Amino acid sequence: MSESKGSKSGETPFKRILIKLSGEALAGSRDFGLDADTLTFIAHEIEGLKKLGVDIAIVVGGGNIFRGIQGSKSGMDRSTGDHMGMLATTINALALQDALERHGIDTRVQSALRMEQVVEPYIRRRAIRHLEKNRVVIFASGTGNPYFSTDTAAALRAMEIEADVLIKATKVDGVYDKDPMKFKDAKKYEHLSYIDVLNKGLGVMDSTATSLCMDNKLPIIVLNLHEKGALGRFVKGEKIGTRVSGD
Repeated sequence: MSESKGSKSGETPFKRILIKLSGEALAGSRDFGLDADTLTFIAHEIEGLKKLGVDIAIVVGGGNIFRGIQGSKSGMDRSTGDHMGMLATTINALALQDALERHGIDTRVQSALRMEQVVEPYIRRRAIRHLEKNRVVIFASGTGNPYFSTDTAAALRAMEIEADVLIKATKVDGVYDKDPMKFKDAKKYEHLSYIDVLNKGLGVMDSTATSLCMDNKLPIIVLNLHEKGALGRFVKGEKIGTRVSGD
């Protein structure tokens, strides 16, 4: 994992991070939609990160509202379904922006699909400028293209903004050899190579996102979003979760 130079606070080895949040993470214990308590919890966690002086970008999924691939399984045109999923991510991005700003965190939403009445269009240089001005930037609408997941969007945006690490914040505390929710003997991996993830089909991120990170040597950290303080502990240098890298 490369150590960044010039961190504002001097307390963290990272200058800039990108966090990938699934839509399901925003639903909390609900099966569908948004959970207000979960949004508040995430806002508290991001507030703690901001105190460390790290630049924060976020990519949100939309699975709590609509998944394009599910629509295609029921006969819907895949491109139509994926565009509906992109709109779902924008709803989530706006909800997260509202939660963050209620905690006094200056936030901007940028969308890969143009909808200027509600969010900014994605412009790389503008996104970087927002980060430099200490704003949290939320990227919505995936890559703006059907057939690409929000995991791939997270990898792409992380590279574009020159993030030091991609954090996949999930419901479990790392990557296991099998579902830890179903199997008590599931083994947690402390470290995996990109090739391990691809060959074993571990589902850390989809193969396109993993390959993109591998090609550009961007480390991935998988940790539990719902564990209080986990994001902050990692950013300060503690070894938690599962690290995916080339070494």
